[in-house]
Amino acid sequence: MNSSEPRPDSSLAPDITIVRELLAAGEGFVSGERLAEALGMSRVAVWSHIEKLRSLGFAVEAVRRKGYRLAERPAHLDPILLAALLPARHVPAEFALLDEVDSTNSEAERRLAGGAATPLVVVSRIQTRGRGRLGRRWESTDTGNLYVSFAFRPRLRPQRMQDFTLWMGVNVCEALAASCRFDAGVKWPNDILHGGRKLGGMLTEARIDADSTRDVVFGLGLNINSQRSDWPPEIAPRTTSVAEATGRKVDLNRVSAAVIARVLAAYERFVEGDHRADFERLWARFDLLRDRRIAVLVGDERIEGVAEGLDPVGALRLRDDQGRVHRCLAGDVTIEKAPL
Repeated sequence: MNSSEPRPDSSLAPDITIVRELLAAGEGFVSGERLAEALGMSRVAVWSHIEKLRSLGFAVEAVRRKGYRLAERPAHLDPILLAALLPARHVPAEFALLDEVDSTNSEAERRLAGGAATPLVVVSRIQTRGRGRLGRRWESTDTGNLYVSFAFRPRLRPQRMQDFTLWMGVNVCEALAASCRFDAGVKWPNDILHGGRKLGGMLTEARIDADSTRDVVFGLGLNINSQRSDWPPEIAPRTTSVAEATGRKVDLNRVSAAVIARVLAAYERFVEGDHRADFERLWARFDLLRDRRIAVLVGDERIEGVAEGLDPVGALRLRDDQGRVHRCLAGDVTIEKAPL
């Protein structure tokens, strides 16, 4: 993992450092001398950057002989704040936060084609053509949600990638549990739910050579602060958000940083191949289908039965009413309303 600063613009690097220092101090103050030393610049130059941060929505308090304190920070997704919140060892080689894009997955693919360094993270406040599996539309308005894509060049055998999305999904759920204190779960193969309603969706797209995965883009749409009134009437009853599930608005930048850092760390473990034991543990915790009666639509074939977890490559095991076990590598799942 590249340990350089994530920066949508190299000119933001000093601002990211200042915000990181102020965040680390919590309610305390950071002296101008300390900031100047960390940045390798004069205290006058530090003051100039503080003024810039104030103009961008950071409320920075200055007290003589104490220094600076971050009294308030932007509520909307902010590139400086988001970059500053990422742990130093889990930052992407390239990071972009956009106001609007057609699709973060499409933008990540374009940047990969242009030779961008990886890991690459693309975040956007709005997607005009956000998409899920099978080309389905993903509502992506600017209502306080996370639309993010991660691009990697894993160079792994395609067979190794079969449970990649599921591994990422359980890690997203654990990041939400740790940062927001509530449990979501994964509905195989790519949905994140809470209370039976859709909280997020995942889309993995890869370019594969004969024996190697050249590159992979993992897209994640996660409803964080949106409310039911923000969604079209036809999907509102089936949709939820972190704020709705917890009953409170959450810090969008903090939660987004926690999810991004967790996905980057999960990718490292996946490539190293030491994730299997943790995957089994996390899947047992976050699997929403286990022991439930479901129907899986694979093409024109509908299979009904009881979900029995995953096989070693991430295929869903389904035992039908005749006792036969089916291995489903893809398909759409419908959950019966009442569990067994």
